[in-house]
Amino acid sequence: MSLAAGKLRHRVLIQQQVTTKDEDGVQTTTWVDVATVWASVEPLSAREFIQSGQTQSAVTARITMRYRNGLSPSMRLVHRGEIFNIAGLLPDKVSGLEYITIPVSAGVNDGH
Repeated sequence: MSLAAGKLRHRVLIQQQVTTKDEDGVQTTTWVDVATVWASVEPLSAREFIQSGQTQSAVTARITMRYRNGLSPSMRLVHRGEIFNIAGLLPDKVSGLEYITIPVSAGVNDGH
């Protein structure tokens, strides 16, 4: 199955958490931008939400983008100012290298 470019109509920012130390040894943790990509952001329907059976970190949407090497669940995604925690990474069923579907939950994700 091919992923049509027209379906990727949303801009999504990928961020990674980075910890740095200043000259006094004080650690600071921040989120840095990794890339901005075209993606499809789809809220889950009520039926999909119930079927997901999520109780802790409720998956509220799915984001689909072209496959990107190095993407990990420790990263976060930002769309229209809303922060999304990555609940998993689901590669496409054919090659695993064309696109990736990412179940996400809305939240702050400050890394804790």
